[in-house]
Amino acid sequence: MFESVQGLLDEHAELQKQLSDPAVYADQGLARKLGRRSAQLNGIVEAYRRWSQLNDDLQAAREMADEDPEFAAEVPALEAELGTAQEKLRRLLIPRDPDDARNVIIEVKGGEGGDEAALFAGDLLRMYTRYAESKGWKTEIISSTESDLGGYKDVQVAIKGNSNDPAQGVYAHLKFEGGVHRVQRVPVTESQGRIHTSAAGVLVFPEVDEPEEIEINPNDLKIDVYRSSGPGGQSVNTTDSAVRITHLPTGIVVAMQNEKSQLQNREAAMRVLRSRLLAHQQEQIDAENADLRKSQVRTMDRSERIRTYNFPENRIADHRTGYKAYNLDAVMNGDLEPVIQSAIQMDEQHRLDALGEDK
Repeated sequence: MFESVQGLLDEHAELQKQLSDPAVYADQGLARKLGRRSAQLNGIVEAYRRWSQLNDDLQAAREMADEDPEFAAEVPALEAELGTAQEKLRRLLIPRDPDDARNVIIEVKGGEGGDEAALFAGDLLRMYTRYAESKGWKTEIISSTESDLGGYKDVQVAIKGNSNDPAQGVYAHLKFEGGVHRVQRVPVTESQGRIHTSAAGVLVFPEVDEPEEIEINPNDLKIDVYRSSGPGGQSVNTTDSAVRITHLPTGIVVAMQNEKSQLQNREAAMRVLRSRLLAHQQEQIDAENADLRKSQVRTMDRSERIRTYNFPENRIADHRTGYKAYNLDAVMNGDLEPVIQSAIQMDEQHRLDALGEDK
């Protein structure tokens, strides 16, 4: 069992040698990549050592059980501990998404429902921001278009983590948030007290660490500049500071107008474009390796309704995992971890089942 572990142990030992070499840190991109892989393997190494030690202890206890009742009494407890350690190691050996340790850019867009949908988009932004704060992550609004009532027609927020461990990565936790989020509640604009249903769309992209990671040919870009639109600001409607970049091979379009200068908007647009291109590349890999990497939780169908937020009943329900709870007020205040863990656990189980089918 666990025949593949020795190769990972050897890789971990080699990584420790590389990371102890000061010359490696001259290339921050390489150092970050090695650090991430080392952090991922640390958990596997520790789990394997624990499993191996318990296995040895159990064998020794069984051998001595006939001669000493105290050793015989230890056997059931060691068997239980070994089973737990074995399951932990088995889960750690599930192939991880290569982007799990990355930071993310989340886009939230108000959908059907007009002003109410925009208000809900603002509520989702606050939910993710509060959740990030609870994890010690940093958030940065990259772009936003506000609605008349204070919500968001669309908003993009970057979330930066604080760990190289892929299991603790921002993308590992938030990648399952992509899809349509449906809300049922009485809108502030509703005078009759009737419950309305509206929705907001969420897109989650892993953020590119270094621009060199994603090669973009300048000839593949169509760049348009135009005057910003929206309320307030000295540069709004007075200078051509807004930027729209179209990546011709994929048709991906990114527009930015929040910054005062054209250069700042262009840099922000390129930042988002690189993340979208990274996600696009991964979608193609997923499609080519569907049997190996498919997930019942994370789908590339951005029109899928993944969750319902029912305010009158204070109910949150995830339609993919079956998770349901009556603490919506806490969830909207950032207590999102149980909902997210339901998706992570379902995805892990599905991957485990897929590994079993391959044997």
